[in-house]
Amino acid sequence: MTSTPLPRLILGSSSPYRRELLERLRLTFEVAVPDINETPLAGESPEATALRLSLNKAQAIAQRHPDALIIGSDQVLTLDGRQMGKPGSHDKAREQLRLMRGRTATFHSALCLLDGRTGQSQLADVQTRVTMRDLTDAEIDAYLRLEKPYDVAGSAKSEGLGIALLSRVESDDPTALVGLPLIALTSMLRQSGYPFFAA
Repeated sequence: MTSTPLPRLILGSSSPYRRELLERLRLTFEVAVPDINETPLAGESPEATALRLSLNKAQAIAQRHPDALIIGSDQVLTLDGRQMGKPGSHDKAREQLRLMRGRTATFHSALCLLDGRTGQSQLADVQTRVTMRDLTDAEIDAYLRLEKPYDVAGSAKSEGLGIALLSRVESDDPTALVGLPLIALTSMLRQSGYPFFAA
């Protein structure tokens, strides 16, 4: 009796941070970069935006790799209900950190595992509440010059020096803040038949 071979696993993301996290699971995977419009829709909630984009990213990869199991993910940061994206520049990063200092923001880390063979998907939104220290302008500028976190939502890399900006992190999934909730992902992969501890 022969077992059904596992489908190829593809991470649909250009993020080196997500790739590094997925490598922790010691699974063989490929990386493909989705090309989608990431603009939030009018009236769309942060959770809905993150979930929709994670699904759209996986679907975009599935069109090119219909035989694969595809991981799509997206992260949306909110402060007082307002969505905040990647800053892209020093000035915008400074503005974000000034707005967030001494306050608590919520990161919505959405995850999609899409089976390209069947079209079936599993979706999850893992929320992380992050409280920033009450930083001075000088501390903010010094941090930004050192780490240049212009490609991450919230302008702080919690996996690096940015952890020093935080006073509290609350989440059910410790890697969600970096952009790939591994507890949720391993649950989805197990549901799809991926063995983590095969003899």
